[in-house]
Amino acid sequence: MKEITGINHIGIRVTDLELARTFYEKLGFVFLVGPIGPEPVAIMEHPSGVNINFILNADSGVTDNILMDSSKKYPGYTHMALEITDIESIQQSLEKLGIAITEGPISLPDQSSMLFIRDQDSNVIEFHQPAE
Repeated sequence: MKEITGINHIGIRVTDLELARTFYEKLGFVFLVGPIGPEPVAIMEHPSGVNINFILNADSGVTDNILMDSSKKYPGYTHMALEITDIESIQQSLEKLGIAITEGPISLPDQSSMLFIRDQDSNVIEFHQPAE
């Protein structure tokens, strides 16, 4: 469909808005509004234009990410990938913030690289630096 122009937002189910907000503010996201709507939802946006909708109805007793931590491979979205310009700078920033890198950095044959973290609810975030 030629009418699609980009991704409008990413929806992430979380257990606690304040914990999510604190975590994503460390990554540079800015709180816009919420909770609003029947789900309810809260919205944060990064200066780059990446918009996240937090769906505030996750069960607080769940600690595993069923899509990533189960030996059974369920269908579904497994992570979001944020495009970056400098993986070494990202790695240093994450370390200073006390955010654990769960995988990487990984360099691919095309010279692109990536590393992965998890948020407060075990949702996976990839930082992806394309090849030059």
